[in-house]
Amino acid sequence: MEFGNEFYWFILIGLGAQLVDGALGMAFGLVCSSILLSMGLPPAAVSASVHAAEVVTTGVSGASHAYFRNIDKRLFWRLTLSGSIGGAIGAYVLTRLPGDAIRPFVYLYLLALAILILVRSFGRWMPRKEVKRVPMLGFVAGLLDATGGGGWGPLATSTLLARGGQARTTIGTVSASEFVITLVVSLTFLKTIGLQHLEIVLGLLIGGAIAAPLAAWFVRHVSERIVLKVVGVLVLCISLYQIGRAWLT
Repeated sequence: MEFGNEFYWFILIGLGAQLVDGALGMAFGLVCSSILLSMGLPPAAVSASVHAAEVVTTGVSGASHAYFRNIDKRLFWRLTLSGSIGGAIGAYVLTRLPGDAIRPFVYLYLLALAILILVRSFGRWMPRKEVKRVPMLGFVAGLLDATGGGGWGPLATSTLLARGGQARTTIGTVSASEFVITLVVSLTFLKTIGLQHLEIVLGLLIGGAIAAPLAAWFVRHVSERIVLKVVGVLVLCISLYQIGRAWLT
């Protein structure tokens, strides 16, 4: 099996995205989806490829967080069960919609997530209290994650952190639960549209698997707000560019 030079770029994309995702509990799917969509790939194929790669990267990340004892077991199960249901529904719905019709909505969705990340990076803007409806949060995050190819981390992690969750256990728990949600979404895509773009999948998962253990250790030292701002600005620029290009064509 031979791959082109783009394969190495996919490895770098996966490595960089997982460094951020493992350290902050978000952004692997969001960053990868934004870049792949900007390359002109169909939304369903992008989401399927990213989630297929994430089965491996989130598995390694979850195991790494478990090793460093970054997981809250009660929160894990509350997020995982509802998130899996939402993810399966979102994946099924996405495969029934035409790519050209859904693409503008995906760009708007990514724009909304970028704004959300930037708002959450200034946590003092939000009331800091415990999130009581964790299952509902998991369901919505799983639903949007499957339809957009990214969103589980930005919605789940940022909401829990803004409401006063401990950074280390919140990030570790969301990253670990993402493995189950990703597995459910990937199996749904596999059943409906099959495995596509193997080069992208392998590149992303290789880079992500390399970065995952380092990111799990790094979570103890990273400044969440700084990285949130960087990710938010990156995705904001990409989504605005794509929306502007869509209006001009």
